Amino acid sequence: MKCKYNKKVGDGRMADMERLQKVIAHAGIASRRKAEKLILDGKVTVNGKVVTELGTKVGKNDDVEVEGVPIDKEEPVYYLLYKPRGVISSVSDDKGRKVVTDFLPDVQERIFPIGRLDYDTSGLILLTNDGEFANQLMHPSHEVDKVYIAKTKGIPSKEQLKQLKKGMTVDGEYLKAVHAKINSTDTKKNTAIVQIILHEGKNRQVRRMFESLGFPVDKLKRERYGSLDLKGMNAGDFRPLKPYEVKQLRALAEKNVE
Repeated sequence: MKCKYNKKVGDGRMADMERLQKVIAHAGIASRRKAEKLILDGKVTVNGKVVTELGTKVGKNDDVEVEGVPIDKEEPVYYLLYKPRGVISSVSDDKGRKVVTDFLPDVQERIFPIGRLDYDTSGLILLTNDGEFANQLMHPSHEVDKVYIAKTKGIPSKEQLKQLKKGMTVDGEYLKAVHAKINSTDTKKNTAIVQIILHEGKNRQVRRMFESLGFPVDKLKRERYGSLDLKGMNAGDFRPLKPYEVKQLRALAEKNVE
């Protein structure tokens, strides 16, 4: 596999060339900072020659290798999937369970999910082949609203919802919500529908927070990610992101990241 671009080296069309560290990061091999270190350490070659200059740019006919392995750069693609329950947020599963990429069988690019939703959680998840974009969007400095709807066994009080926003330590890990409110309750069944907004996305965070308060989560769905939602979609549906949606996400991805 070779790294192909829309620019011949030295033909004068500098606008079509990309910095080497960006190319490596985009391919999903490493973050841009780590890519810079790989270059400085002499582990990157362009057209068979070791390159250690961070300002180096590459074009269409340049073959890029990282630690002896050729990298492949596809045109970036971005998809939104309404993940059903009972699906793994991965590109493969050693137990043979259904994974998110199974719902996009005709996509030729090697896409992967940005972040993850638990096996039993449904809702909005993004997939792309843009490694740099994914790394930036998942950077902990971002304050991207991730809106979840949880059905809890038991009805939390206002004070308990405030505890979610105040933050708590669960199994040695600090967990915090940005906002939480009750949408509806069923006193006969002793259940509640709660909206909770996170900026982070730690493993099973919503479930762990509610369980620590004594309210197990029966169902959980991510309804919104930034400005994106699931309007007009059913579980299992997917669609490509529109250019303006990608632009909005990219602005979030680049926020507070050098």
